[in-house]
Amino acid sequence: MKVAIIGAGAIGGYVGVKLALAGEDVTFIVRGANLTAIRKNGMKLIEHDGNELVATNVTATDDYAEAGPQDLVILALKAHQVDAVAQEVPKLFGPDTVVVTMQNGIPFWYFHQHGGPFEGRQVVSVDPTGQLAKLIPAERILGCVVYPASELMAPGVVRHIEGERFPLGELDGSSSARVNAISECFVKAGFKAPVLDNIRSEIWLKLWGNLTFNPISALGHSTLVDICQYLPSRELAASMMREAQSVAGKLGIEFRVSLDKRIAGAEKVGKHKTSMLQDVEAGRSTEIDALVGSVIELGRMTDTPTPHIDTVYALVKLLDKAMCEESGHVRLKKMAA
Repeated sequence: MKVAIIGAGAIGGYVGVKLALAGEDVTFIVRGANLTAIRKNGMKLIEHDGNELVATNVTATDDYAEAGPQDLVILALKAHQVDAVAQEVPKLFGPDTVVVTMQNGIPFWYFHQHGGPFEGRQVVSVDPTGQLAKLIPAERILGCVVYPASELMAPGVVRHIEGERFPLGELDGSSSARVNAISECFVKAGFKAPVLDNIRSEIWLKLWGNLTFNPISALGHSTLVDICQYLPSRELAASMMREAQSVAGKLGIEFRVSLDKRIAGAEKVGKHKTSMLQDVEAGRSTEIDALVGSVIELGRMTDTPTPHIDTVYALVKLLDKAMCEESGHVRLKKMAA
């Protein structure tokens, strides 16, 4: 299968190495230092047990037209980065090209093939101009939820921390030939990729933690276990999760685990910095709109109040603004003894 992976960061690099070593024809669409490193040395994956895998049988390019039509396109950028490449993505399309979206948060396609009163609604917080939905048609898309944790250690080098599950699903809940074929491709590469009949429920289950722990960690400069074991932040997380659960419930979503179990799961991950905290420390823009702003938008859409979520969202947006204006980053630094 010809597979183009847009982005070779923490998740794109991890997925690309495993697919390439399983025999798929992988092309990384990357630029800058990542492009140079992959062309020179291939893409390296350091597994959670320290074992190193290197995929040298890959192509790396920054030219979408050069890559040409693919069987599968994996969007492995963060949600706020997709808009910048959207005009180029159609150059990878053939008649049957499938797009797997690997963004956290509410995806731009959420209400396409959703049914009910919100069918076809635009999620403005993640697709303000509507161009994503126009350029990447919902008919090509398979939903995907990313559970693994990994990090980009250096250009062309990714370290896998834990997890291997990538649930997949058609937007209309059907069990199609293409979703089953891509599931088999992922399984062959060593992933768990069950085909779900309601991918939106799984999106909400992942988002339930992301919309709380990511922004709290970014503001508090704390890891998952720290947030869960400090009573005020644990209670804040629970309040945000209850508000999100109310929003989801009005959209027909039921969570298959309890709130307490979801928090306990985050606590078990331990001293892990969320991606949003890593972004703040590195001075990068955060995924705040896809993870939190979108839930607020859906709250307004369904007449559901979200006061705790609103407050945390405002604070992270303010931090984002300050970092952008000052071209800076925010990181805890130990004081000299």
